[in-house]
Amino acid sequence: MKTIARSSRKIADRTLGRVLAVALLIVAAAGIAAAQDTTALLFKGGIGVQPITGVSATGTVNLNLVRGVSPAGPWRIGSLNAAVTPSGRIIAVGRGLLLAAGNGIGTNGGQKVHVTLFCGTAATATAHSSNAAGVALEPNGDFAIDDVLSPQPPVSCTNPVLLVRNAGGLWFAAGIQQLREQHDDQQ
Repeated sequence: MKTIARSSRKIADRTLGRVLAVALLIVAAAGIAAAQDTTALLFKGGIGVQPITGVSATGTVNLNLVRGVSPAGPWRIGSLNAAVTPSGRIIAVGRGLLLAAGNGIGTNGGQKVHVTLFCGTAATATAHSSNAAGVALEPNGDFAIDDVLSPQPPVSCTNPVLLVRNAGGLWFAAGIQQLREQHDDQQ
């Protein structure tokens, strides 16, 4: 009985450690976001990937390519918050990034993720990524990234698109940009 209690205690300690680490990153992201004059871009909310945008009359499947990046299978994301500073530092915290179809539905699929910020129109967008090795998704799909984008994005990132991707380069979710006016209204 003592062995079970010790084992349960170790699991609880590890879970608490992970929760505290994610909470610390959320606080850090909030601090960056609060420093409006030093924040280049904010993203609040996320959209999980739907891999197919339609099927033509001839039966051709249209993949949901974003900035030339292929989609993964269907994924859902509960929430996504990210802040990018002018120096290229990004803090991104996601919750509930899980498979939305197939036999692995509701799991993290054993994936690691990183983020890529695209600046510019679809035809001319430049990619700026966190470490492509990525961070492992927690069993519940949560993740936290604190990194510097490479190459450093331009100070004025027009038409920004933020994608959550795996090491293979497929996209799983997209961030929803929070415009400066929306940020100002919420303070």
